[in-house]
Amino acid sequence: MKRFIQLFLFFIIILIAAFFYKKYFFKKDISDGVNNISNNIPSIDNKNNVIKNLKYEIKLNDKSEYIISSELSEITNKDNIEIVLMKKVKATFIDSNNAILTVTSDYAEFNSSVYDTSFRENVKVTYLNHFIYSEKLDLNLSKNNVIIYDNAIYQGDQGKIKADNMVLDLITKNIEIFMDNSKNKITGSTN
Repeated sequence: MKRFIQLFLFFIIILIAAFFYKKYFFKKDISDGVNNISNNIPSIDNKNNVIKNLKYEIKLNDKSEYIISSELSEITNKDNIEIVLMKKVKATFIDSNNAILTVTSDYAEFNSSVYDTSFRENVKVTYLNHFIYSEKLDLNLSKNNVIIYDNAIYQGDQGKIKADNMVLDLITKNIEIFMDNSKNKITGSTN
């Protein structure tokens, strides 16, 4: 009976020690809650890698420039690639002819190795006197294009166009506008 009580007390001590270790000393996995890709909205929850007013200035091979900044950012790693989750984002792409394309959004995910960026929520694109609004935009510098989708609305001097998708070629500045379902029609109005 004495040995049973000793084992019982030893077991209780182990449980209490495990509880205190988990509560006060155990670190959570860094990736928990950091990257919310399934919702396409990055969340900045981990306080260890949070940076205020982060800015990247990138000179590209064709003498163009890409500048991206955010009010709040978190640096994470995904498959050994540095990914920056950003809030309140402004990006500027200046081509070799000094034409400026500006993108603003609530959230973005920036790949610091190839400079591709996914913008999410309240996306606004400004190029000369042309404006495009949407909920999602993917800037693919590796493919030299911008894919704008999810409630895309173009507004310019000539009028307004609503479509599901818009693809802008960064080299030629041509834009392709199309719907997800070919049975649906692109709507537009003139000024």
